[in-house]
Amino acid sequence: MKKRVLSAMRPTGALHLGHLAGALSNFVRLQNDDNYECFYSIADWHALMSNYAESDRTSEFSYMALTDWLSVGLDPEKSPLFIQSHVKQHAELALALGMITPLGWLYRNPTYKEQLFNVRNKDLGMFGFLGYPVLMAADILLYKAEFVPVGEDQSAHLELSRELVRRFNNFFGDILIEPQPLFTQTPKVPGIDGRKMSKSYGNALELSESADSMWQKLRTMKTDPARMRRTDPGDPEKCPVWDLHKVFNNNESEKSEICSGCKSAGIGCIDCKKKLNAHINELMTPIRERRAKYEGNKKLLDEILRDGALRAEKVADSTMKEIYPAMGLLPRIE
Repeated sequence: MKKRVLSAMRPTGALHLGHLAGALSNFVRLQNDDNYECFYSIADWHALMSNYAESDRTSEFSYMALTDWLSVGLDPEKSPLFIQSHVKQHAELALALGMITPLGWLYRNPTYKEQLFNVRNKDLGMFGFLGYPVLMAADILLYKAEFVPVGEDQSAHLELSRELVRRFNNFFGDILIEPQPLFTQTPKVPGIDGRKMSKSYGNALELSESADSMWQKLRTMKTDPARMRRTDPGDPEKCPVWDLHKVFNNNESEKSEICSGCKSAGIGCIDCKKKLNAHINELMTPIRERRAKYEGNKKLLDEILRDGALRAEKVADSTMKEIYPAMGLLPRIE
């Protein structure tokens, strides 16, 4: 039997090379592994958690996310690709789980505390933000997913989902399955300013960009501050361009030459960036070719989403038909 996997992303803007290296390449790998059955959700309810006041672009961002997914190689024939809100059972199970979730569990969530401290330009004192882990648990448990790909920094969210399974099953019987983490490596992918690549920082190399646009960004990217002049030796480990080479350049011999050339000032920063750009272009060429098939083709994108939602809903409906009577609720009369 295939092991079921659930992964999701919030539609909050264009995806970039950081998403490709950290998550999307893993999505594709799991999809192509015969050991797994994957469900991939564009989590638009989750986007409203923090973007409720700027929700006018959520639909646009959802189409962007789907186009980015398809361009990197996600195959709707192999895995349902769907919008979270198009499968109503996500909201139903979140409400059901909310009935048994202690508030203390939510207040102790480290991500909740961290975001309240760091996000100063938005009012996050909302029920939806506090209850984010409950909706996330519903996303996973609805499909009885056995595995959820996560970075180690996200394990706290998944642990709460596991605690909710134990609490639910203790009250209502063994219906839900405890999901296990499928830990994935998250490589360091800096943006052009040296900070972590992020949509919110405006420093990203986006998957939807042209080759020329991406190069114009790369050529201005910060390097080792010690290299003020071409003849100054540098330290690759202090250079964000080198961090990108580690992720996107698989030519070990070339990387060795770049590393020694940087330390001896035998290679200039612009030459180093040109070599990196060549590898990124090689990676992006098939992505751009696939994108051309889908970009702006709303009819095709809608068909993919409709089919994905129908396939996901069959599984979700089966779970909810167990949930309702177990919780003492009268199931809907068909």
